[in-house]
Amino acid sequence: MIKNKSIYILGIESSCDDTSAAVICNGKILSNVVANQEIHTKYGGVVPELASRAHQQNIVPVIQQAIQQANIDKKDLNAIAFTRGPGLMGSLLVGTSFAKSLSLALNIPLIAVNHMQGHVLAHFIDEENQQKPPFPFLCLTISGGHTQIVKITDYFTMEVIGETLDDAVGEAFDKSAKILGLPYPGGPLVDKYAKLGNPLAFKFTKPKMADLNFSFSGLKTGILYFIQKKVKENPNFIEENLNDICASIQYTIVEILFDKLKKAVEKTGINHVAIAGGVSANSEIRKVLKETEHKYGWTTYIPKFEYTTDNAGMIAITGYLKYLDNNFSKDTIIATARLKVNEQ
Repeated sequence: MIKNKSIYILGIESSCDDTSAAVICNGKILSNVVANQEIHTKYGGVVPELASRAHQQNIVPVIQQAIQQANIDKKDLNAIAFTRGPGLMGSLLVGTSFAKSLSLALNIPLIAVNHMQGHVLAHFIDEENQQKPPFPFLCLTISGGHTQIVKITDYFTMEVIGETLDDAVGEAFDKSAKILGLPYPGGPLVDKYAKLGNPLAFKFTKPKMADLNFSFSGLKTGILYFIQKKVKENPNFIEENLNDICASIQYTIVEILFDKLKKAVEKTGINHVAIAGGVSANSEIRKVLKETEHKYGWTTYIPKFEYTTDNAGMIAITGYLKYLDNNFSKDTIIATARLKVNEQ
């Protein structure tokens, strides 16, 4: 392992609709720049072709800004880490191509990063008052495309012990928001209105799934039929009950997640529990996880808000950990839209 010198890693993230670049030095984030793509709002979801074009426009200024904010020169960089997958193919290709070119131009190593591993390993960024989980620990990884319970026994030894068999939790939030007529992305708006509502106002049926697996498609359909029925009875139902509807939807989703997480802790005997991924920004999930420390005696780990959604900080820390193990990639490596959390 390489130690006792300043190691600067540039991380590049372009898996979906955010272009991000970060510089890390020995585990500490020096810069973490994110360019959001507002264009997708009017389409009610991410349009892959528009996303890849926006990445092409954003990637150079975002990387320049990250290097400037870190107060270093590009010649100080020791390696380039980039998101290889999973994600939208067109978006991934922009980041992959740029990372390869920069690595070649600077004659420094290239490090391919699994996006999902990046979410988990964001917990190992050096931050004040941020406790790092010990091995082994469980991580609930929740996003627009993933819902998994992962057992982590080492930085790059991860085993999925439970996952969604259909829709991801982020999709359940966004689709529910769409049913209510809320703009994209709707998940954060459901969270916002839920804070003002009664979570027990309306009851939604929780799916019965075997083992530690999840399902959200039935819940989504149940919410749709419920809203259609109520709006038929009262055209102003959504407007008059928005806060309570959002609170009830969120309460049900959070209960589904934590019922399975509790079973995972009982099954594995591991009571160090972390959350990761875009949906871990949800305030109710963060609050309920914190409450489990007193309720069940778990030790919990919640990432800083800025490291929950897609960002290059998590790619940079993963790149740094790979750099320490001389785990580099060849310039022939290709992006891949599908990649499991235990794959490199």
